[in-house]
Amino acid sequence: MATEPEAAEPVVPSLVDRYFTRWYKADVKGKPCEDHCILQHSNRICVITLAGSHPVLQSGKTIKSISYQISTNCSRLQNKGAQFLTELAPLCKIYCSDGEEYTISSCVRGRLMEVNENILHKPSILQEKPSTEGYIAVVLPKFEESKSITEGLLTQKQYEEIIVKRINATTATS
Repeated sequence: MATEPEAAEPVVPSLVDRYFTRWYKADVKGKPCEDHCILQHSNRICVITLAGSHPVLQSGKTIKSISYQISTNCSRLQNKGAQFLTELAPLCKIYCSDGEEYTISSCVRGRLMEVNENILHKPSILQEKPSTEGYIAVVLPKFEESKSITEGLLTQKQYEEIIVKRINATTATS
């Protein structure tokens, strides 16, 4: 007796997928696979996160600590919405138990609106929920620059193509 094929459940897009456009910066500051994701809202606010291919998310690393202390005189925690960032401005440093450390950059020009202090107390949320509760910071680009802010960033499709090239390069050398 033939059975009716079950109708596929409709896929409901996540909050992030509904309201944000994903942009990517691959190999930030020339460091292979250190990719960042910029979630841009229609109101031009940008949420800086780790891309899924970042070593902190891919390698099963244990995060020892995270610091928003960029230099002796500069802490992103003392922000109060006044710090202007360039694309290469460091936001925080992630220290892993294997001795590796990663500097996370803004990737977009604008005012630092907020840093995620929750990841200081529970670094694992950076890995468990990188696009939501585990975000790094929120940056507000200047209004007049909001259209050009994504120049130099990759679309989702371009980013996926880079990931495929990396995988192919790895399997070709294996």
